[in-house]
Amino acid sequence: MSEAERRWFPVMVVEPGKTRVGWIGTGVMGRWMCEHVLNKGYQVTVYNRTKGKAQPLLYKGAKWADSPKEVAEQSDVVFTIVGFPSDVREVYFGEKGILAGTRAGMILVDMTTTQPSLAKEIYEAAKAKGATALDAPVSGGDVGAKEARLSIMVGGEKEAFDAVLPLFEAMGKNIVYQGNPGSGQHTKMCNQIVIAGTMIGVCEALLYGYKAGLNLETMLQSISKGAAACWTLDNLAPRILQRNFDPGFFVEHFVKDMEITLKEAAAMNLCLPALALVHQLYVALKANGHGKKGTHALILALEQLSNTVMERKEGPSEQN
Repeated sequence: MSEAERRWFPVMVVEPGKTRVGWIGTGVMGRWMCEHVLNKGYQVTVYNRTKGKAQPLLYKGAKWADSPKEVAEQSDVVFTIVGFPSDVREVYFGEKGILAGTRAGMILVDMTTTQPSLAKEIYEAAKAKGATALDAPVSGGDVGAKEARLSIMVGGEKEAFDAVLPLFEAMGKNIVYQGNPGSGQHTKMCNQIVIAGTMIGVCEALLYGYKAGLNLETMLQSISKGAAACWTLDNLAPRILQRNFDPGFFVEHFVKDMEITLKEAAAMNLCLPALALVHQLYVALKANGHGKKGTHALILALEQLSNTVMERKEGPSEQN
């Protein structure tokens, strides 16, 4: 993107009490992310397909809108974090979508993990209205969302990124501008490749340790402080030991992310065999009715393959 292309966008100053924020998508992560923005003193208008999921935010002072279009009409900056690319497309391009209510000078920020090509399409549609759009997917799960410790990877106009940085800082700790429209989504695909490999490694280690007769809690104490240290060991392995498969991130959403990544890789003539294997295991997990469980439920597919079920552990390891 040339400097001339960058200069067209008017600089916005984001301030609590002045800047009106719209928020669409108040699910497992979006609810907490929006709440952090509310707590910073911003006026917030929300929309969600299921109004009940927005109720905690309405109690805290958010205003309700009946459609994404109405959210846009009442906002200066609009954030979205929904489920699938089809949801993103409907929220932005539908008859009562965001773009129908977009005006010049607005900033649209999609924090859903979706296709880089869709992020570019939203950017071009916003630009045609004198507005701009950022793609800003996140990593950190429900814990990161609740504790405002998300990693946020952003593509789009640098001026727009700089303008909404205070809002990103309300939600996350590691906020990095990646470059042109779509760059945030491509970065998230890299993130998901690593998560897929890490998740199967953690699950296989637990299954191996169980069959070997190890105390899994003490085993985790050892390996989580060495070269194997990772977020998944610290945050999700304890949930697996407790057989707590509540979602921080849905299996069905992770399947979607891996499918996007594999499709993008194929378009680049890139072979990702490890990701393809993990994707197939998650497809099996979903086919067995576990699509609404958390991604750490991958252990269930591996247990089935080995005809081994780890017993639930009681005691100090119980958390989350």
